[in-house]
Parts: sequence; structure tokens; C-alpha cells
Amino acid sequence: MPEQASEWAPYVDWLNDYITNISVFCILGITAVMLYFAIRYRRRGPDDVTPYITHSASLETAWTVVPTVICFFVFYYGFESYHEMRNPPANAMEVNVTGVKWRWDFEYSNGKRTTNELVVPIGRAVKLIMRSQDTTHSFFIPAMRVKEDVLSTVYSYLWFTPTKLGEYHIFCAEYCGLQHSGMLGKLRVVSEGEFGDYLYDRQDPEAVELPPAELGKLKFAEKGCTACHSIDGSKGLGPSLKGVFGGDHVMSDGSVVKADENYIRESIVYSQKKIVKGFEGIVMPAFEGQLSEAEVNGLIAYLKTL
Repeated sequence: MPEQASEWAPYVDWLNDYITNISVFCILGITAVMLYFAIRYRRRGPDDVTPYITHSASLETAWTVVPTVICFFVFYYGFESYHEMRNPPANAMEVNVTGVKWRWDFEYSNGKRTTNELVVPIGRAVKLIMRSQDTTHSFFIPAMRVKEDVLSTVYSYLWFTPTKLGEYHIFCAEYCGLQHSGMLGKLRVVSEGEFGDYLYDRQDPEAVELPPAELGKLKFAEKGCTACHSIDGSKGLGPSLKGVFGGDHVMSDGSVVKADENYIRESIVYSQKKIVKGFEGIVMPAFEGQLSEAEVNGLIAYLKTL
């Protein structure tokens, strides 16, 4: 196994070792018993008669109950870990990730962009919001014990808290074309001080652009969103966007939707897919093809600040 470099690593490795050890124990134990029975109860002559045994309630109970208990334990432990891994803390540092044949692009909250290099501070939770620009990829950092498919249709995400300084490999774990094996990146875990210097290093002006939230605010006004949507909670033609992100909203069909990145993106690009209850008669224009991916990400980042 790769070295453990995140909070998740010990839990993932323990469960992996547990399942492996149980499996090895079972296969060796079953094989040994089979060999013993084959030798101990072999037919010793033409007149040797095998006893007629229909069943054994104690044995049948044992080989049903014991594996069931083991499986339920594995499920419980795995589900608990999975639940934590799917719920990042509210204060996690967010980084946008775009998978492109055959590279990884990263964008920080201040607008800094990098390719194939992700730099994060040690001890701080990091949430990666990921989307593909072409086909399906899979973002994999073995040392962090995290992996998630990156799709072109919806956002996916993962999070981790690095616990060890150093450099670690980033792979694409989903076959994505001729240069799939070369779709490599590097994760650098540095101290808080070094990360601050890196994030606000202006020596490379091309790598630092308008922060996503500021770009989103600009596009929000430029595209005329303020004509229908308020940002202070007041009523307008459309729903107010104050505090919209992360909340639960009732749709016209009675369903309840959590306003995450995927919902916000869908509402911008395909505005008529889901209509908020009480606004059925309002037709919001769809912005499919009118906004770049960076602008959509910017609008999402801006709505998170409201």
C-alpha cells in the first residue's frame, strides 16, 4: 500500500486489511478442512459404507450466523467511513478541478490556476469540485485514499485532510483515450505559510486571474440576473438568491431539492428543468452555450457568498 498521508488512510487501510485477513483465514481454513476430510473420511475399501447424514442444524447455523455477523460489521464500518467521506466540513478549502484529455486543471478561490499540480496546506480540509470537459475521467490520489469519477454532465466531489508534508501522485483511474496513462498530476502538501506564499505569488501573472466569485458577480450583473432575482431576500419575479446555496427548496412537483453545485448549474444552463414552487409562470431564459465553464463556476462561487 502507498504511504498514509491523510486522515482517511488509516480507516481505509484497516478495513482493507480486515477484509483481506478474514478472506485469507477463510480460504486457508476451508481448504485445510476439505483436505482433512478428504483424507480422514476417504473410502478405504469396496465394502466401506458412508453414513447417511441429512443435515446438521448446529453446523448450518454456525456457517450462516458467523459470516452474516462479519458481513454486517464490514457494512457498518464501511458505511460509517463512507458517510464521513461524503460530507465535507463547511469550512473546507474549495478547489475547482477540470479533467481534460489528458491533463488536470486546478483553480483556487483567488483565481489562481495551475495544470497538473495541486498544492494544499497540511492539516486543512480540502474539497475538490470536479467536472470533465470531454469524457469520463477518475481522479485518484492513492496516498490520500480518495478516488472519484469525474463526469462531463454533473459535478462530483471528494475531500480529504492531508496529514503529512510531501509530494504525491495524482492519476486518472478511468480509461479515457490514447494518452490515459500519461494523465498524471502532482499533489504537494506544504505548510500554511508556504501555501499562503504560493497562493498569492504574483510572479506569474498569467496563473492568477479574476477570482471565481468576483467573475460570477460580474456575470450576474452583466447577464441581467438582477432583473428577476434579488440578493437581499426581497421578493422579485424569480426566487431571491440570498442564502440559496446549501438550502432545501420545494419544486413545483412537490419534490425537495438541495441547492448544491449540480442544482445551481442545471438551473443556469437548463433553467426549465426544475421550477421552484410559486414561480411556475415565470420563464427564465436558458444560458446553455452562452456561458463558459469558468463563468458558470464563477456564478456558483458568487451564489455561495450570498
